[in-house]
Amino acid sequence: MWHKIPPFFRNKYVLVIAAFLVWLTFFDRNNFISQVRLAKTLTEKRVQKDFYLNEIKRDSISMHELMSDTVSLEKFGREKYIMKKDDEDVFLIVREKKKK
Repeated sequence: MWHKIPPFFRNKYVLVIAAFLVWLTFFDRNNFISQVRLAKTLTEKRVQKDFYLNEIKRDSISMHELMSDTVSLEKFGREKYIMKKDDEDVFLIVREKKKK
């Protein structure tokens, strides 16, 4: 039976290297498959981090603008929270969604 196997594959070093690669690919705790999954997850988390940092920067700029300017604070209160002065009336125009 050993005569049917090519001499290259009968070499003990080739067998050990092949077994080592199979072990690293499938059975090890830090195998190649889990490393690829972790790299993908890391990339997604970095994209999320950049998104949230940009959102924090945008929100802090708008918060600084609201805290420093009373006109923009009044505009914000009127638009977001429908606030009004005592002698004013507020009319809301609600557009209905088109039916498909």
